[in-house]
This record gives sequence, structure tokens and C-alpha cells, in this order.
Amino acid sequence: MGLSERRMKRWWFSGILGVALVVGIGCQRAASPAPAATGVTNALPQLHLNHAQPRLPTLSLWVGAHELTAEVARRPVEIATGMMFRTNLVENEGMLFVFSRPSQVAFYMRNTLVPLSAAYIGPDGAILEIHDLQPRDETPVPATSDRVQYVLEVNQGWFQRHGISPGAVLRTPYGGLHEVDWRTLRPPGRQ
Repeated sequence: MGLSERRMKRWWFSGILGVALVVGIGCQRAASPAPAATGVTNALPQLHLNHAQPRLPTLSLWVGAHELTAEVARRPVEIATGMMFRTNLVENEGMLFVFSRPSQVAFYMRNTLVPLSAAYIGPDGAILEIHDLQPRDETPVPATSDRVQYVLEVNQGWFQRHGISPGAVLRTPYGGLHEVDWRTLRPPGRQ
């Protein structure tokens, strides 16, 4: 294999890996520019399920004075599938997406049938931005911040109906979002 052929394979693998890391969430995280512009989208494995995923582990959250139950999407396939193919969402329930580190995210609604509102949340648990997402709209809705570590999806208008705006902080039974051991959904250090 010649040097240029090795470079080409390395470039191709790096491109695949890079796109795989940013393509994402069912209300999905999307690369900007759109992954199709890279020319490698067709070579990527499907990252999401082709059906609604089973109910994920849940966690009670308080946003201001309002409580809701959130399914926690923390593994790549859970994050990539998100709310895809589901036909309803109970009023005080949602889905919390947990990322390993802060970044600039963009969600879109591939195969998502329920109108949603998404709160982009910083590492400290404070809501940075709130966006309404329309069913089946695959136009990415990017965060203006590169500090998003969590995203909470709820029925569209839930934040507005409850008077929740950017700056509100999410809490859990364990304290702040940063105090949860996401692998076990327990506070750090507890067995």
C-alpha cells in the first residue's frame, strides 16, 4: 500500500469517525455542515434503532418548582434513537440526553412524531436555551453555546406553560445534574 493510499484510508477513517461522533440524536445531534456534505454519510452504520426504543431508566427532575420524570438517554444508541417512532409523551415526562462533555449540539426530529421543546443545558444544570422542534423536521436546531452537556426534551410548550426560561436550574434527588453517577443513576460514591 503506497503512502498516498495509506493517507487516503486514514483520511477516510478519520472522516467516518468524526462524522460518527457528531451525527446523533433522535431528535438527533447533527453536524454542521450537514453530514451529507462530507460524502461519507452512506458509509456510516445506522446509529439509531429503526423502531421506538423501550422505556429507558428514569430519574425525577425538578425544574424550578415543577417536577417531571425523565427517561435518561446516555448510551450512543439511546441518544441516537431518542424519541424516534414514539407516538405520545405524557405531560410531565420527558427525555434527558446526557453527553460525556460539553459541546455545541444541534438536534433535529428525524422519525420523531411528537412536537417537542428542547432545553439545552450547561454542565452546572442551568438551562442555556430552549427551542421548539417540529415533528419530522430534519433541519438541525443548533445551540448558540458550546457548553451544552445535557438536553431535556418535553412536550412542546411545557417550559412556557410552567414559566421556565433560560437560567432555571435542574435538580435531581441526588442534588445537581453533576452529582449523578450516570452509569448507575445513583449519587457518586454510593453502592
